[in-house]
Amino acid sequence: MEPIYFEQLDETLYYEKLENGLDVYILPKKGFSKTFVTFTTKYGSVDRSFVPLGEKEAVTVPDGIAHFLEHKMFEKEDGDVFQKFSQYGASANAFTSFTRTAYLFSATNNVKESTETLLDFVQEPYFTEKTVNKEKGIIGQEITMYDDQPDWRLYFGTIENMFKEHPVKIDIAGTVESIDKITAEHLYTCYHTFYHPSNMLLFAIGALEPEEMLDLIKSNQAKKTFEKPEDIKRIEVSEPKEVAIPERTLHMDVSKSKVSVGLKAKETDLSGREMLKNELAISLALDVLFGRSSDFYTKVYDEGLIDESYSYDFSLEHGFGFAMISSDTHKPDKLVGAIKDQLQKAEEKWPFGEEELERVKRRRIGFNLRALNSIEYIANQFTRYKFNEMNLFDSVEVIEELNVADVQKAFQSLQGESQQTVFTILPLSKEKEESK
Repeated sequence: MEPIYFEQLDETLYYEKLENGLDVYILPKKGFSKTFVTFTTKYGSVDRSFVPLGEKEAVTVPDGIAHFLEHKMFEKEDGDVFQKFSQYGASANAFTSFTRTAYLFSATNNVKESTETLLDFVQEPYFTEKTVNKEKGIIGQEITMYDDQPDWRLYFGTIENMFKEHPVKIDIAGTVESIDKITAEHLYTCYHTFYHPSNMLLFAIGALEPEEMLDLIKSNQAKKTFEKPEDIKRIEVSEPKEVAIPERTLHMDVSKSKVSVGLKAKETDLSGREMLKNELAISLALDVLFGRSSDFYTKVYDEGLIDESYSYDFSLEHGFGFAMISSDTHKPDKLVGAIKDQLQKAEEKWPFGEEELERVKRRRIGFNLRALNSIEYIANQFTRYKFNEMNLFDSVEVIEELNVADVQKAFQSLQGESQQTVFTILPLSKEKEESK
């Protein structure tokens, strides 16, 4: 087991790659009574076209299948796995994102038993056509529920505007029509391709002894037989640099309009420290330009263009990246105009120097250090960084290294009118007015 010491944080992370290819990371935390364990596969909603393990021809599976598979993993022939975790006093959960599917639990007691349960249920698939068809109704209701949520529609509507070909534009859960096409055979094909230990990572953090935990995991894995690891052949799409749809409007049952300006990243073929540096630099630029201490924020708040729902964010994965600036507002056109003006100013003349950058760097470092004291945050974020060949614990060091030139260069990935899109949700009353 390899110890990795982070001097700045005074943390020691332990790592070992098992014979079956599984990456195991263990982070003991002094003073904590709770333990989090996550078991994650590098497989998400964007992985819809690939060459199945042992085959030569690529297939395209129905949209929403990664999320569907996550749901089905908890149902076994002898009952529901959640009940087993409950018997041990553990709280279990799972989630599917664009690029990964994670299974996890938190517990203060019976951590060994819960870890065995986690490993066993994820590595023992059980699907039948009967149980698959039953699940379609459950997930169909979930999809319908999200379709009625304005904030979710705003988020995904903005992504749909940005991307023309990339499957990131497809809702993680798919559609009622797409999940109806899913069969047990589809699930087994995806499972055997993406759930091999060599495509997975186990991360444990909290009140634990590294050697004991590693011995438990190795013993569990040694009892199981796996196919020889193979490289997964994902079929990547060619995505234009510019947005697919510059502007779109939807009418929903809301009392106040919602608007989101999306900025599509041009530089997305990144990994490792380069990706971490780019991601943090763009986040710092957004802090300066649109943060709550910025001149922009003061102006639009004083003018009544935003409320407490105001937010901005940047997301970056291999193959796609985007920023969003969003708020509920009674004056969507004016807010969009203010955001675009701020972006135009930044393009014409970079609006800040080292002194202002240092201020936002200090705030961002403070946020990161607080977050790194949360085992929940670390447990949920560590794997995402690792799958992109980054290290979560390098973030503070990288922020300290960034200068204005780095930030300006990185932000160019989002600059240009062709990178901008606007998605607006208006009250139904506005639709009636427009139809008169």
